[in-house]
Amino acid sequence: MIDTHCHVDFKEYNKNRNEVMGRAKDKLNAIINSGASLGGNRRTLNLQEEYNGFLYSTLGFHPSNASKADSSIIKQALDEINNNIDLAVGIGETGLDFHEITNTNARKRQVNLFKIFMELSKEYELPLIIHARDAEEKALAMVKKESSIDNVVFHCFGGDIKTAQLIIEEGYYISLSTIVCFSEHHQKLAEEIPITNLLTETDSPYLSPFKGVRNEPAFVEEAVKVIADKKSIHISEVDRKTEKNAKKIFKI
Repeated sequence: MIDTHCHVDFKEYNKNRNEVMGRAKDKLNAIINSGASLGGNRRTLNLQEEYNGFLYSTLGFHPSNASKADSSIIKQALDEINNNIDLAVGIGETGLDFHEITNTNARKRQVNLFKIFMELSKEYELPLIIHARDAEEKALAMVKKESSIDNVVFHCFGGDIKTAQLIIEEGYYISLSTIVCFSEHHQKLAEEIPITNLLTETDSPYLSPFKGVRNEPAFVEEAVKVIADKKSIHISEVDRKTEKNAKKIFKI
């Protein structure tokens, strides 16, 4: 079992990160930590060194951060990604988040940075990890133009079934988070998305399957259980096939 998207570098884990990682090692074969900012990328790389062979890094810049970050910070982040690219298994998270950002210029900043990250994905032949919220169709249209990007993951996908089907038609992947444990919409997605195009994640510390409990990578097992139930297949099959997908995409 692999948690393909989490943020154990976040401050929410500062008091007991070792315990969280211990529980993850007991349950999972690997986790992929996603850098979401300049500092997040640095912390992620440090954790990869500390948990070598278990924690892997994707390096990116969250679109919400792109809307407000100073251009010098973004440039520094891009420089550091280029300088550490050999340590990364993917590019992202990156993409478009129009849920709360309505300002036209702020959205343009997201679009422009997303284009840069798509170029990085092509140049380094690394999978592209897309965060798309209330902008799934636009993100898909943009990435379709870059046909030479082999592996594209729409992480924590929450769009509609039609968009999911279009993503699958392109041969891209959809990652369902632990939100599937309590969201009827995501459970419907779990029923419809072919397991050949499916990944699992927690997006921790967010989206905990347990009320009042902070999410963590070990809880990805709960998402696997729900997906298995909704597909009426054994949990071991969901575990095996989604892990196989992850290993293929991220080459781990």
